[in-house]
Amino acid sequence: MSTSGSVENELKVGEIVKIEVRSGHYAGELVELNGPRALVKVLAVLKHPEQGDLHQPYDPDVAMFHERRALSFTEKTTVLLRDVKRYTGNVPDYRESLHDAVAAEIEALDRLNRWTAKGLELMEQLKKDYK
Repeated sequence: MSTSGSVENELKVGEIVKIEVRSGHYAGELVELNGPRALVKVLAVLKHPEQGDLHQPYDPDVAMFHERRALSFTEKTTVLLRDVKRYTGNVPDYRESLHDAVAAEIEALDRLNRWTAKGLELMEQLKKDYK
């Protein structure tokens, strides 16, 4: 254990870790440690990446509304070591985890859409009441 006690310094090649890449969360195998970076092989999708411009969230009128695909099974990606955490859960099947993550993201967007519709409805009523 390092003197700073940081978990990142205790990680070892071959361990299962959790990473965040462009708003997506993944479980993967730590393949390589290289200074402040780590190379991780993706094994499962824990949270699908969000769509749109990450610098202007919830703005549909940006110049480029980005489509973000999940990283592929066994795709290797480089991440900052500070974004690597030990993963202690069971690693789900990649395809199943991808479908579950997509379904969860769709459900969250649908809920946000319904919240927006209700908010607009109430604001329109308030607008009439304020006249």
